Amino acid sequence: PTWFIFALSVKVYGYIFQMNRVMADPIQVFVDRWPEFNVILCKPPYEKGDLFKDTCVFTKDEASFRNILGENNIIDWTKFLCTSLCYEEMVMAVASERKVPVNKVSVCHMMMLQDPSRLPPVESAIESMISSLDESHTDLVNKTWKFGNTENSFQMIRNMIRHYPSCCVLDAESQQPIAWVLIYPSCAMGMLYTLQEHRVQGLAKALVSSMSRRLYSQGFPVYCFVEEENILSYNLYTNLGFTEDPQYRAAWFDFNSL
Repeated sequence: PTWFIFALSVKVYGYIFQMNRVMADPIQVFVDRWPEFNVILCKPPYEKGDLFKDTCVFTKDEASFRNILGENNIIDWTKFLCTSLCYEEMVMAVASERKVPVNKVSVCHMMMLQDPSRLPPVESAIESMISSLDESHTDLVNKTWKFGNTENSFQMIRNMIRHYPSCCVLDAESQQPIAWVLIYPSCAMGMLYTLQEHRVQGLAKALVSSMSRRLYSQGFPVYCFVEEENILSYNLYTNLGFTEDPQYRAAWFDFNSL
């Protein structure tokens, strides 16, 4: 089905979309053949300490994907790989053949907004407090991110704030962020967070609505990944009109770190 194919491909599309708009980290793009490709793979440049960058794969053909996994010098078997959960058995099998330890670290819903007209209006009191993050806010975001609070994550977050859209709510007195959402290099929204003392005020809903309208108006794909166990975020995005293909899950695999 068309929706399922788009769910499989949207992260790859997001990487290529950003490549054509932002002078940030260059992404290597591989295909199994051209122009009638069955596999397209996006591979970010890795530097020492890059723990969070992942290779992303879209495939229309299982056999072609297996061939790509079998090639040398394409998949970096020390980094994360993101693909559809339906290819878990294949990824595990190829990793085993290569004697590479592998761990499935995350399984996510891929939530997408196709109709921004369903988004609720942002309350004027909150809208007047909405701004964008700047590099001085990197440490705050890093310390509160689930996978953060390291020097490596600090560098990644600073790069995201520097190059990609972000949205935050500023405290009226301190003018410091009390809630925020960022955009990954793949265009996916992420790192949505509200400081504990400012929760249950509708700030997350306002940020997602505001950011979604902004992205949609600029031609971005509007989507995010929500971990299966994160029911609160899943309900938030669902209530704002984000939808998913129930047959699709995105999975991240980590190699050589066991």
